[in-house]
Amino acid sequence: MFDLSRRPSGSKPELYRALVDQARALLQGERDPVANAANLASLIFYTVPDLNWAGFYFLRDGGLVVGPFQGKPACVRIALGRGVCGTAAERRETLVVEDVGQFDGHIPCDADSRSELVVPLIHGDALLGVLDLDSPMAGRFDTEDAAGIEAIAAVYVGALAD
Repeated sequence: MFDLSRRPSGSKPELYRALVDQARALLQGERDPVANAANLASLIFYTVPDLNWAGFYFLRDGGLVVGPFQGKPACVRIALGRGVCGTAAERRETLVVEDVGQFDGHIPCDADSRSELVVPLIHGDALLGVLDLDSPMAGRFDTEDAAGIEAIAAVYVGALAD
């Protein structure tokens, strides 16, 4: 059982190291991608401060389709190359957007979101989807957040092959 009533304290790198350890324990022995995405979305949402959305989009039929998440209802389908999620997926690179209002082509699924962090989920050469975090605070995410969420994404992808 996980006690999410207390967030790990300390620096961002310490927070993410603890979160990666929790993610490994949570996903240990489970290969179902939907079950693992659901648990990770919850773990991230309730552990990482200042989020209003955390979840997954999966590649389906040439576009992204919403998967398990925590937060307000989300856009169901996002074309590759469109919005922050579609752009990160198409480029296969992590995107940190300080102000989504300044991102050309941003898709406003939640009017409260001000910044966004999107990490592509890649297994071998295959794009599986993206892990997406939104915050109501402009400038919420930085390179430490990106590195931490990339490590969690790697735990997710690694669990599929275990």
